[in-house]
Amino acid sequence: MRTRRLMLPLLLLCASTLFSTGHPYAQSLPFFTVRHVLLISIDGLHALDLANFIRSHPDSALAQLSAVGVTYTQASTSRPSDSFPGLLSMVTGGSPSSTGVWYEGSYARSLSPPGSNCKTEGTEVIWDGSIDKVPKTLDAGGGIDPGKLPLDPGKGCVPVYPHSYLRVNTIFELVRSAGMRTAWIDKHPSYEMVNGPSGLGVDDFFGPDVAAIAKNKDVKVWERYDDVKVQAILNEIDGKDHTGKKSVGVPVLFGITLQAVTDAQATPVGGYTDASGTPSAALLDAISHADQSIEKMVIALKARGLFDSTLIIITAKHGEAPIDRSKRRIVGDTLIPNLINRVGSGLAALVYEDGDLGSIWLTDQSQTSKVAAILSQPANESALGIHQVLWGEPLKLMFNDPLRDKRLPDIVVVPNPGTTYAPVDTKLIASHGGFNKDDTNVALLVANPRLQTRLIKTPVETTQIAPTILAVLGIDPQGLQAVRMEKTRTLPGLFLETRFWLRALTSR
Repeated sequence: MRTRRLMLPLLLLCASTLFSTGHPYAQSLPFFTVRHVLLISIDGLHALDLANFIRSHPDSALAQLSAVGVTYTQASTSRPSDSFPGLLSMVTGGSPSSTGVWYEGSYARSLSPPGSNCKTEGTEVIWDGSIDKVPKTLDAGGGIDPGKLPLDPGKGCVPVYPHSYLRVNTIFELVRSAGMRTAWIDKHPSYEMVNGPSGLGVDDFFGPDVAAIAKNKDVKVWERYDDVKVQAILNEIDGKDHTGKKSVGVPVLFGITLQAVTDAQATPVGGYTDASGTPSAALLDAISHADQSIEKMVIALKARGLFDSTLIIITAKHGEAPIDRSKRRIVGDTLIPNLINRVGSGLAALVYEDGDLGSIWLTDQSQTSKVAAILSQPANESALGIHQVLWGEPLKLMFNDPLRDKRLPDIVVVPNPGTTYAPVDTKLIASHGGFNKDDTNVALLVANPRLQTRLIKTPVETTQIAPTILAVLGIDPQGLQAVRMEKTRTLPGLFLETRFWLRALTSR
C-alpha cells in the first residue's frame, strides 16, 4: 500500500505531462518488453486472403500468430498502392506528400536526366532494376549504376541515389542512431531507399533483384526466389549477417518482402476462382509457401529464445486487383498519351501508366484544366474506363499542390475497379497501384505471445506501423519527420490505455 501511495503521485504527474504536451505516448503505454521487431511484407496479401487462409488452415503459422496477436481487418496501404509508397508508409509513417516518392516510376521537375550534365531540368525517375549495373541479374552486377541515376543541379549535379531522393527520415535511421542494429531484405537494390536521407539507416541491406526472374510465370520459381531471401533472414535471426558468414548479433529491427503471392495473383494460371476471394491452386500454393516461410522464422526465433520478446508484424505493401476476375478490363496504355497530344504536341512530360493508375505530368502546367476536361468527356471516360480524374482542388485535398511540389503529378486518372492500363496483349489478370479496395485493403497482423488476441475493425493505415515500431522499442515516434507532418498515430489495441492504468491505481 505504501509503495502504491508513493508511486501514484509520480504516475499522475507523468500522465498529466503527457496529456498536456500532446506527447505520442499520451494515449498508450506498452505493457511488455519488445527487444526485436520483425516486419514482413507479403506483397499482394489482402485482409481477405489472410482471413480465408486462417479459416481454411487453422494449424498454419499465420493462424497460430493470429491467436497471439491483433488483426486489423480494415487496414489500408498507401495511395498510390505501389511498392515504394507502400513500403515507405510503413517505415516513415508518411504518404507521398511527405516522402516525395509518388511511385516506382515518376517525374521530377527539379532534377536532370542521367548523363545530361544538368543541361536540362525535368526527368523521369525510375526506381526499379533498370538502374542496376547489370539489369536482370540477381546480384545486379554489383549494385546500382550511378551513371543511370537522375542528377541534382542544385547540389553540383551529383547523382541522386534512392535514399537521397527520400525527403524524410526512416525508422531504420532512428533505431540505428539509438545504437541498435538494423537490417532489411527486399526485391531490388533500389530499396536501399529505406536507409533514409542519411544513407546510414540499415546495417545490413540485401536486395537480390527480382528482375532476374520477372518474365517467368512459374509460381515455383518465384517461391525459390523468396527462399533466397528467407534464408538470409534466418541467418540474421541466428545472429549473423544476411550471408551467414559474419557473426554480428540479431538485429533489433529487421524485415523482409516476400514476392510470390502477388505474382501468383497476376499470372493467368493463378488469381481467384470467385468474387469471394477463393484462391486458385497456384495462388493457394504461394500463400502456403509464404506461411511456411513465416513458420521457419518463428521456429528460428524460438530456438534462439527470442520469440517472446519479438513483435512480428505481417502486412503488405499493396493488394492486387481485381479479386473478381470478371471485372478485368485491359485498356491500352497508348490511349491517354494520344489524347494529351491532341491538346498540344509534347505536352506530356510523362504519362506513367502502371497497373491500376494513370499519373500525368505536363510540360505546361497551365494546360492542366484542358487535359482534364478532355479526359472527363463521357466518351473518353467510357473508352478509358475512368472512375475519376483528379486534378486541381480535389487532388490538393489528398496530396500536395503540383504547382508547388515538383514531384507530384498534375493529373491522376483513377480507373474503374478491375481496369488496368497496360499493353493490349498483356496476359496478366491483375495488377496494383490504384485507389480501390482490392488494391489498398491489405492484411495487417501484429503478433506476440503477450498480446491479447483481438480483431479490430476500426479503419487504420499502414503509416501507423512506423510510429508503433518506434514506440514499442522505446523511441519517440515524433523523431519521424513524416509522423510530425501528418500527425500519424500508433496502431490502436496494442497497448494498455494510460487512463486505464490511472483508473486502476486510483480505485485501490
